[in-house]
Amino acid sequence: MRDVAKLAGRPARLKRGQFLAEGPQAVREALVLHRKRIAAGEPGLVHDVFASEACLDRHPEFEELAAGVNARLATDEVLSAMADTVNPQGIIAVCAFVDVDLEAVLDAGPRLIAVLCQVRDPGNAGTVLRAADAAGADAVVLTSSSVDIYNPKAVRSTAGSLFHLPVVLGADLVGLAAACRERGIGILAADGYGQLDLDQLQDENAARRLGISGTASVYALEQPTAWLFGNEAQGLTDAELSLADHRVAVPVYGAAESLNVGTAATVCLYASARSQKRA
Repeated sequence: MRDVAKLAGRPARLKRGQFLAEGPQAVREALVLHRKRIAAGEPGLVHDVFASEACLDRHPEFEELAAGVNARLATDEVLSAMADTVNPQGIIAVCAFVDVDLEAVLDAGPRLIAVLCQVRDPGNAGTVLRAADAAGADAVVLTSSSVDIYNPKAVRSTAGSLFHLPVVLGADLVGLAAACRERGIGILAADGYGQLDLDQLQDENAARRLGISGTASVYALEQPTAWLFGNEAQGLTDAELSLADHRVAVPVYGAAESLNVGTAATVCLYASARSQKRA
């Protein structure tokens, strides 16, 4: 029990190469990926599962999903001691790290990548990853100065999406930008002060695709794209912005000063995804 609880801290996670997935949704997605890997002759993902009887009564599918995994019953008190949450949801899985190398992602020919630059809040990081998954992005990349995506709060915020798409950790942004350009992947920076307006960019792209005479667009949203999203408080630095092909602002029509990074990322990623799917 103590060894499991220690995974709430980063030192233990790094030492063991393991993290905690908490709650039925996250554990279900972890087990689905685990079974896919085993079926493909690859190393498994889930080492242990601890669940309460009440949880298994509510979710009987876990009996089949956890077949072959070291699964054990645990009381609510034990689960509470293991989990990072005050009120655990009745099931916890100990999982191996799932991050992949940047080269593997880029060599797969991605069309849409979300890049988190110095995003420090675990909830925000998890939200962006979940939005990227929902938008059909090919990968999420976190720079070396961003939060640990295996932080329990970040894992919970992904709502299982951590197990759906490739995630790269500790990337060097300069090297990433160079590698993207070598492969013909455009780079857009989400910037509240950007000279391009996302609405205008989408309108221009739509008109161009419809063949409206005389229409040109500064950037073709349907092309392979890596979006850069910056720190919650300061946004993207000048050095980070300089690596982008264009700076794009999400228009704010109300009185709000700005959008948080999770919301802005969702809007930007869906703009690219929509254009790519309609191309």
